[in-house]
Amino acid sequence: MKTYNIAALAGDGIGPEVMREAIKVLRATEKRFQFKLNITDAPVGWAGIDFAKKALPDVTLDICKKSDSILFGSVGLPDRDPTIPKEERPERAALLRLRKEFGLFANLRPVKLPKILSHACPLAKERQGDGIDILVVRELTGGMYFGQPKKTEDLGGGNFRAIDTMVYTTPEIERIAHVAFKAAQLRRKKLTSIDKANVLENGILWREVVTRVGKNYPDVALDHMFVDNGAMQLMLKPTQFDVMLCENMFGDILSDEAAALGGSLGMLPSASLGATNGNQTFGFYEPAGGTAPDIAGKDLANPIAQILSAALMLRHSFGLNDAAAAIESAVQHAIESGHRTGDIYSAHEAGAKRIGTRAMGDAIAAVV
Repeated sequence: MKTYNIAALAGDGIGPEVMREAIKVLRATEKRFQFKLNITDAPVGWAGIDFAKKALPDVTLDICKKSDSILFGSVGLPDRDPTIPKEERPERAALLRLRKEFGLFANLRPVKLPKILSHACPLAKERQGDGIDILVVRELTGGMYFGQPKKTEDLGGGNFRAIDTMVYTTPEIERIAHVAFKAAQLRRKKLTSIDKANVLENGILWREVVTRVGKNYPDVALDHMFVDNGAMQLMLKPTQFDVMLCENMFGDILSDEAAALGGSLGMLPSASLGATNGNQTFGFYEPAGGTAPDIAGKDLANPIAQILSAALMLRHSFGLNDAAAAIESAVQHAIESGHRTGDIYSAHEAGAKRIGTRAMGDAIAAVV
């Protein structure tokens, strides 16, 4: 029986609650599909600071290095100890360091709105079609966030000049393009590449490289769209998109815009992928939302994003496609059966039943 090693970093706020439900569903999946998951819990975020005075304790990093993937909850409590330097706060000291440590370069953000949850989407129903199903693929290591030089210059007289540099190389674009095209092959075989090739030099290179890589995937239809138009089209006709391929900053912005279409951050998983070794890809899997400290410990949080992140882990890191599909199908079944946490509940929806975090996890695990 194949064994997979997972580092479970629940973190802060609602992280431990939703992580508990994801592991519950993973255990049900493990039993049904006959594989073994060796899951090791480790502190991170403020839990790490409380444990070892570091947002990413050495013992946690060591556990991650010995694992095949990381299942992550959420970190950051805005109201805790504002005196801690920003570079030591969990959002930077834990998240950014893990991304760098494991060479995570591809971020996948699926946004799926079942038609039955149309009431949760801010768009008019006629714009939603038969349901929204988009995958945003974002490059994580290049672009303006990391390009050099990056500095602020004192011009004198109280005036300053801030400099950020947007840089991309051919290999960086090639590797993220391959990820996006391969993802499109498993979906509806359409890829929209987002750039600003009418203004930016790196946008011209981005379009040229993506076009060239696309010739290796003749079964995938490729089109290009300027980022400003892409933002508008997400609101006007989101159903036209299948996979959206974006550089770092554009992907950061558009993935959050697309997330609003899903009705709730509690429904949206994500995956950050690194290098592939044989049949396994090291990945970091987390919900798109945050720690939500206002509802932590109250059995109110929606665990679906964490559960679907676990499904992404089974698919992308371990190649367990049937097991991942079983989890996704169980989530769909729970929704269609009327199970609703507060964030997706409407009193006007016939047959809907408002339930808590544990009950939602129980319902999904039972279907698996």
